Amino acid sequence: MITLRNVSKTYHLAGPRSRQPFTAHRKDTSSRTIEALRNVDLHVPQGSIHGVIGLSGAGKSTLIRCVNLLERPTSGSVVVDGQEMTDLSSTALNQARHRIGMIFQHFNLLTTRNVFDNVALPLELMGVKRAAIRERVLPLLELTGLSDKARQYPAQLSGGQKQRVAIARALASEPRVLLCDEATSALDPQTTGSILTLLREINQKLGLTILLITHEMEVVKSICHRVSLISDGELVEEADVGDFFTAPRTRLGREFLNDFLQLEPPKALVERLEVEPGEHTHPVVRLAFSGDAVSTPLISRLARECGVDVSILQAKVESIQERTLGLMIAELLGTPQQTRRAIDYLETHDLHVEVLGHVQRDD
Repeated sequence: MITLRNVSKTYHLAGPRSRQPFTAHRKDTSSRTIEALRNVDLHVPQGSIHGVIGLSGAGKSTLIRCVNLLERPTSGSVVVDGQEMTDLSSTALNQARHRIGMIFQHFNLLTTRNVFDNVALPLELMGVKRAAIRERVLPLLELTGLSDKARQYPAQLSGGQKQRVAIARALASEPRVLLCDEATSALDPQTTGSILTLLREINQKLGLTILLITHEMEVVKSICHRVSLISDGELVEEADVGDFFTAPRTRLGREFLNDFLQLEPPKALVERLEVEPGEHTHPVVRLAFSGDAVSTPLISRLARECGVDVSILQAKVESIQERTLGLMIAELLGTPQQTRRAIDYLETHDLHVEVLGHVQRDD
């Protein structure tokens, strides 16, 4: 449904050079250009929810705006619903955008229009007759839980209700794609949860393809099927959400996950960790497991079959949509041969094992 191939976006700065150094990463002070995106490849299948996560300034907003050409790529291909967007004329591009809805962090509602008329606005601009507008808007208000708010004005609504109006308005032209630019960033956690539930329902009921950008791992965890990680304008990692939470491949991915899960070894232990194993050290490991492994007594079996003692430092269970994920930080106490055999045993039982370091034994 959405395919980006080798997409790059470069901004050329105009005007005299400031005396203060430009602080954005990806700067080129000699040519005064900023590479916001660099050789991005991304595919979002029809009917899926794909999240792009990254730090502020990583290029998330530029990426999502390249999909509907609010930002035109400097180079590369953007295909949406079988159309090469960069080849379209202005008229054809406007028509294509009718099939691509978009919501933002700020709701951008017209304060002088009530809820019904805000949702109806795109249809009015398309020249749809009033009777047909009513037939389209009323079901959208019901879908988004706003049937009783139709005649209210934005000033009378909560933040979550305003975002629901924005979602209904984005769906008015019957798009096949919905772009979400930090759509929950301005909302409190409870309201964020209700908006994410609504987006999931829309995806399931309408078969809508959703591409969202966020800096919130909770958003990715709650509704995304796949996730991409962007850093300095490049996509550095992509995975199914369950796989990403189990075993992120990049350092940045692990930092995002650790910050979200708050699962780190005690500080006193971290200060004692050594990178390389020694004759009198034992490993500290992070374990991630899902599926049958969550309910299997692997730790007790590990002690019995491999002869190691296991000191559990931290543990938690997370629900990733339909998937249960177990996470644990533990010390494996035994001889080097025993601990190596224990790690092999865990890996053969489909646990992801990350050795965080080695610590001197007290004995």
